[in-house]
Amino acid sequence: ASGISVLCSLIRVHLLLESNKDDRDTSSHKASSHLKVTKTGITGMLQFFFVTLILSVVGSRVASLVVLEFCLRAVSGWESWKFLQQLLIQSQFSLGCALSCSLHFLHEGASQRWLCLLLAASLSWFLARQTTRLLHHVMALYKLHSSQRYCGVCITLLTSGHFLLPMLCRTMIITFSVAVLAAISIINKHFLSATEALRFWTPLTICYTLLVVYMQEEQHRLPSNQAVLNTVMVRLGGLMVLMLTVGRWADVLHILMCFLGEASCLIPTKDLLDATSLQVSKCP
Repeated sequence: ASGISVLCSLIRVHLLLESNKDDRDTSSHKASSHLKVTKTGITGMLQFFFVTLILSVVGSRVASLVVLEFCLRAVSGWESWKFLQQLLIQSQFSLGCALSCSLHFLHEGASQRWLCLLLAASLSWFLARQTTRLLHHVMALYKLHSSQRYCGVCITLLTSGHFLLPMLCRTMIITFSVAVLAAISIINKHFLSATEALRFWTPLTICYTLLVVYMQEEQHRLPSNQAVLNTVMVRLGGLMVLMLTVGRWADVLHILMCFLGEASCLIPTKDLLDATSLQVSKCP
């Protein structure tokens, strides 16, 4: 959940920096206006703990499947740089699953596992708090400080802010690369023979491929927000049908929990989708 918070805060900072590049651009004003209100206080804390609860309930097996599905979809749409920011926003719950199954894989069998998880939680909470403070600082004071050039943070963002999105993309690539290895290892542990593994992976691969083709067409045909919601319903619905065929009842229950997790991540960030849609509409 802290990783999701860091991702959202940095995307908001990036969009604010982009919208402030040209104050005379009407669409930039519109994009900036979508980001004026952020989750603070009890609302943000409730959402944070709800996402934490969902990620703790979802098992490592289903989290691994969510990671593999998202990575396949991200690789298939990587040539469309215009939708990169929208893809990052859609990756929130998948990022939580990626960090969850990676921690499960890396700490499995550790003698002091609870201590390792406590250290990881502390570091992630610290990073989340720092990025939230950065976001609030940028929203309140960036225009003033960048024009008068007496704030080190704002001057750094003014000169090097264009590196923020590429850095975020590289971090996400590394995170999901580790998560894919962890996901494959976690899933394969449930099979006793190569025949069982083949019986599971074959329909999974076919299902994922068909879903990716369908969602790529939907993304270009429908408005941004509607396409995102359709994508969530289709991919999790397809995964649930697949688990009814080759999975277990616990997997089906965990996928139903994933619907709540996706909703708890996407609904509060609708303003981000609106802002990125305006930026996409400006692109030729």
